[in-house]
Amino acid sequence: MLTWLEQFLVRYPELALFLVIAAGYWIGSFKIGTFSLGPVTGALFAGLAVGDFAHVPVSSMTKSFLFLLFLFGVGYLVGPQFAQSMKRDGLKPMLLAIVVCLTGLATSIAVAKVLRLDPGYASGLMSGALSQSAAMGTATDAINGLAIPEAQRTLFVSHIAVADAVCYIFGYAGVILFVTQIAPALLKIDLPAEALKLEQALGVTRTKPGLASAWRKFELRAYRLDERSALVGVTVAAAEARIPDYRLFIHRIRRGEHLLEADPSTVLAAGDLVALSAPRQVIVEWIGPRAEEVEDRELLDIPLISADVILINPKLAGMTLEAASRESWTRSLYLRSLSRGSQQIPVGAGVVLQRGDLLRIVGPEPTVRTAAKSIGAIVAPSTSIDFIVLGLAIFCGGLIGTLLSFSVGGVNISLSTSVGTLLAGLFVGALRTRYPLFGQIPDGAISLMTSLGLAAFVGLTGIHAGPIFLSALRETGLSLLLGGMAVTLLPQIVGFCFGHFVLRMNPILLLGGLTGAQTVTAAMAALQERAGSPVPVLGYTPAYPVANILLTTWGSVMVVVFAT
Repeated sequence: MLTWLEQFLVRYPELALFLVIAAGYWIGSFKIGTFSLGPVTGALFAGLAVGDFAHVPVSSMTKSFLFLLFLFGVGYLVGPQFAQSMKRDGLKPMLLAIVVCLTGLATSIAVAKVLRLDPGYASGLMSGALSQSAAMGTATDAINGLAIPEAQRTLFVSHIAVADAVCYIFGYAGVILFVTQIAPALLKIDLPAEALKLEQALGVTRTKPGLASAWRKFELRAYRLDERSALVGVTVAAAEARIPDYRLFIHRIRRGEHLLEADPSTVLAAGDLVALSAPRQVIVEWIGPRAEEVEDRELLDIPLISADVILINPKLAGMTLEAASRESWTRSLYLRSLSRGSQQIPVGAGVVLQRGDLLRIVGPEPTVRTAAKSIGAIVAPSTSIDFIVLGLAIFCGGLIGTLLSFSVGGVNISLSTSVGTLLAGLFVGALRTRYPLFGQIPDGAISLMTSLGLAAFVGLTGIHAGPIFLSALRETGLSLLLGGMAVTLLPQIVGFCFGHFVLRMNPILLLGGLTGAQTVTAAMAALQERAGSPVPVLGYTPAYPVANILLTTWGSVMVVVFAT
C-alpha cells in the first residue's frame, strides 16, 4: 500500500501539492493557547514529510508562478498604507520597523557567519527566526541566479527550507512571549490599565457611551412633540445640539398632512411628528422616557444605504475623527467601521485618518453620496479581476527586476523578478488610492493569491527539501535553533529600547509596533487579548507594511552576502 502511494504521488505531483496544502492548513489549525503554526508553516512541514516519503518532482516554473502571484498580492494589499506609514502618526512605528528589520538582518548575518552557514542555511535562518516565510522565495530566486553548478543551487535551496523549519516555531512564539510577558514587565505596566488610558485619550470607550459608540449602531424612530416639549419653538439644529456628546439627527417632519425634509433652520412646532436617528442607547435612555413614540411608516420610509468609501481627500488625511465629524457634509451620517489595510481600527474621537483608509458609512442615500465625494470614492464590491493590469504589472515588475542590477565583490546581482513584482504590487496598490477604479481585484481574489500562493510555494519548497531534511537537521539542528533564538529576540530588545528611550512611544503602541515590525499578526492578537483592548493595532498597522517589504527583500540580501 505504501509503495503504491509513493508511486502515485511521484506520478501525479500536482495531486501531491494539493495534499500538502490540505495537510498544511490542517496542521496550522492546531493551537496551544494563542500560538499556532499557521497554514504556511504547516504546509512547509507537510511538504517536508511528503518529500521525505516520496521523491515528488517539483516544477520550478510552478513555484515561481505561485510566488509571484503572492508577492503582487502582498504589494497590492499594503500599497495604500506603505506611503502613509511614513507620515504623521505613522512615523514612529515606521522608524521602529526599520530599526527592528535592520537589527534582524545584522543579527542574521552575524549568527550565520559564526556558524559558517552556506547561503541556503543563512537565508532560512533569517526567514524562520524573523517569521517571514516570503523571504524563502526571494532567497530561492537569488540562489537560482548564482553562477554555480546546478547541483549546488539545488542543495542551497533545500537548505533554506531546513533552516526555516528549525527556526520558525521560536520565531513566532518568541515575539508573542516578548510583547505579552517580557516587555510589559520591563516597562512595569499593567497592560489592561495602560490600554484603557490610551482608549480614553483617543475617545474610545468601553463601558460608557461616547463618540465611538455613537458612530456605530443607530436607530431610526418617530416621536410626537406635545405642547410641553422643550423642543417646541427651537430650530432643528438647536434640537440636535441638545445632546452634544452624541450624533442625533432629525430627518423628516410630519406637520398635519404634509411631510417636510428637516432643514437645520426649520422651527419645530407642537404636534409635529419627527423622524430622528441616534445611537440606540440614546434612543432608549434619553428620548424614549421623554417623548411619545408613534408608528408612521411613510414618515420613517427614508432610503438608507451603507457604503465603503476609500479616503483620498488630502484635507481629511491627518485629521482626527472628531474634527472630521464637524464637517458640514457629515450631518445625518454615521461611521460603522474603519479599516486600514486588512486590520480593523478602533473608532474613537482622537483616531487620526490616513489616506487609503476604508470607511464604512451609513445614512440617507443623498447624504452618503455627497459625503463619499468629500471623502474620496465609493469602493463597490467587484467580482471581476482586472487581468490586464495584473498580468502587465507582474510582467513589467519582473522585467525591471531583471534589468536593474548591481555589482558586489565582482559578482553581478540583479534586483530579481520577485522584488520587482513586489514593487509592482506596491505601485498598483498605492495608485488605487488616487484612482479607485484602476486595477480592481476583489478582496477574495487577493486573499487567494496571498494565502494559497505562499502556502503552495512553501509546500513545494518543503517537498523539494524533504529527501535531505533529516540528515541536514542532524548536522545543524541545535546550533541553528540557538542561533535562530538570538535572531528572533535581539531585534525585539533593540526595538524595545529604541522605541521606549529614543522615540518615547506610548507603551501600548510600542508593543503593537514591535509585533508589526516582525510581521507576527498572532502576537498582535495575543497582545490585544492580554490588554483586553483593540488599540495595539494602531501601532501594528504603520509598522507592518514597512517590515513586510524589508523582511521579504532580506532573503535576497542574505544570499548576496553569503555568496560573495
